[in-house]
Amino acid sequence: MENITIKINGLEVSAPKGSTILEAARLAHIEIPTLCFLKEINEIGACRICVVEVKGARSLVASCVYPINDGMEVWTNSPKVLESRKKTLQLLLSNHERKCLSCVRSGNCELQQLAKELGVDDESYYDGEKTPSAIDDSAAHMFRDNSKCILCRRCVAVCEKTQGIGVIGANMRGFATFIGSAFDMGLGETSCVSCGQCIAVCPTGALQEKSQIDQVLAAIADPAKHVIVQTAPAVRAGLGEEFGYPIGTNVEGKMAAALRRIGFNKVFDTNFSADLTIMEEANEFVERVQNGGVLPMITSCSPGWIKYCEHYFPDMTENLSSCKSPQQMFGAIAKSYYAEKMGLKPEDIVSVSIMPCTAKKFEIGRDHQAANGVPDVDYSLTTRELARMIRKVGIKFTTLPDEEFDAPLGLGTGAAVIFGTTGGVMEAALRTAVETLTGEELASLDFTDVRGMEGIKEASYNVAGMDVKVAVASGLGNARKLLNKVKAGEASYHFIEIMGCPGGCINGGGQPQQPGYIRNTVDIRALRAKVLYDSDKNNPIRKSHENPAIKELYSTYLGKPGSEKAHHLLHTSYVKRSINGN
Repeated sequence: MENITIKINGLEVSAPKGSTILEAARLAHIEIPTLCFLKEINEIGACRICVVEVKGARSLVASCVYPINDGMEVWTNSPKVLESRKKTLQLLLSNHERKCLSCVRSGNCELQQLAKELGVDDESYYDGEKTPSAIDDSAAHMFRDNSKCILCRRCVAVCEKTQGIGVIGANMRGFATFIGSAFDMGLGETSCVSCGQCIAVCPTGALQEKSQIDQVLAAIADPAKHVIVQTAPAVRAGLGEEFGYPIGTNVEGKMAAALRRIGFNKVFDTNFSADLTIMEEANEFVERVQNGGVLPMITSCSPGWIKYCEHYFPDMTENLSSCKSPQQMFGAIAKSYYAEKMGLKPEDIVSVSIMPCTAKKFEIGRDHQAANGVPDVDYSLTTRELARMIRKVGIKFTTLPDEEFDAPLGLGTGAAVIFGTTGGVMEAALRTAVETLTGEELASLDFTDVRGMEGIKEASYNVAGMDVKVAVASGLGNARKLLNKVKAGEASYHFIEIMGCPGGCINGGGQPQQPGYIRNTVDIRALRAKVLYDSDKNNPIRKSHENPAIKELYSTYLGKPGSEKAHHLLHTSYVKRSINGN
């Protein structure tokens, strides 16, 4: 690619032709502040924080969208630029609810950080009328507080462009503009799928998950309750970021130690029920292939994807695996098998999950998720909520020793841990399904064709003389593309894995929030995924059907995969929803 040379703050910078000033400045290790900008998603130059001075231009320009040309001279830190940014920030704050001490994003707010950097304090904003706003708490997983919204439109862009849903947008015009749903409906009345990607990209506290920290702590304090916790694979790959660890740090041992000190009676691992999911799902897939069942079979682990399918592809709900997600399978086993082993009543067990996903908060309230007469899972907390709870009870996370999960529901395989990244469920299922169909041990357990952060991946494997065609999609916009090809007859598969969030659970809507600069310059998903693949590689047991705790569960309780008891506890059903409502 042809490079051209420009000057930034007097320094010569060589950058690819077609680059923006923002991109060229980064090559010179100069970071221009932004608020609305998200690479390839929200490049609209709306917030005006990234303005710079260009020689010959009549006014300051937005560096995130302004292309460079040969010989251009740019100033990113002139008095005119700094004054403009400060005034823009003062105007934003004049229409902002400045209750920072009580805000969940305090200390991790991009607006707050900019105010520090530009010297905007409580005495230097403009007073005046504020845009009327109201809190929308109609959705099961989150609430929106427009008094903290800066109209950056990041949430709108990710909902429409990445997820292909578009249930939120800018309503009204001028000073009255606010972000909301069509006809000012509550988010819970729309076809929102609870993926939480809007929360993940929000630079302020305008969007938050509904916290259940206080309810969980109250349950722990109740001596009549036996409170257990399960943690999803992706949580160990993200939680450390909340405590200053580099992105891509595995904090599994410290996480288990922290949960034990919070007061949970038992600390378990969702990897156990991920292995259980594979046993049921692989069995279901083999049965469909051998008995002429509905194909392609599509995975059912991601509740955001499930709700999306129910809204946007209701005619394909028969393709969904009937298996519950690992979260829900765990809860069902905890309140049946585990309850019996421990001599506990199911109603006395409080089942808590720690998930990278906000849609799990919706999932626990779905129909057919109470196999033993009580909810399979009582509370679902995000990775962020766990970090807040650790801080709230005074645990010094970085000084904790590494500890292990409790038995028997704390034992998981390498196949289970890769559930947290796109392609992981497919790879785990293939390890078991191929050995089941062939009766032979796999020479290699790594199905690398389905790995990676591409939005859609395809592969074909010859299994027992049959070509098994598989596909993997992550992000609901990519799911739409893939399923439209299937429906149009342009592609044919036997097995499809779909994750609601781009990159899978490692990039879930409940994972630690990273500022725009990091999201735009660091491959967060790949770094978190590496944690899981490394954990798989180092696990002495890498196939779900070889998990001794799972073998024990089937031999003493469930019988076999797909048994009547397994179906009662571990399988579910779906509904066909309207595209215009919940």
